[in-house]
Amino acid sequence: MSLRDYLVFLAVMAGVTYLLRAVPFVLLKGKIKSRFWRSFLAYVPYTVLAAMTVPAIFYSTESKASGACALVTAVVASLCRLGLVGVAVVACCTVLCIDGLLPMFF
Repeated sequence: MSLRDYLVFLAVMAGVTYLLRAVPFVLLKGKIKSRFWRSFLAYVPYTVLAAMTVPAIFYSTESKASGACALVTAVVASLCRLGLVGVAVVACCTVLCIDGLLPMFF
């Protein structure tokens, strides 16, 4: 790839990133009065976080089985009202146990 192509791609990516951040501020100057849109926008950060985290759980371990077990134990730990650190520790210990025990049986 030539330097010119690289700079064009970089400029297009910078422009798209800027527009995605600037357009909502320009279009939505006032407070959003619709209860539907306010409640919808309140859940967007959680859905984006889940969409980025859940696939990473399956692909960051040695096997998808340990990732699935970690996801299940993390959900159960969060339902038991453990904190963020507690949920992470339970999920990590689950992956270590599954990845350590799974090769012994298969």
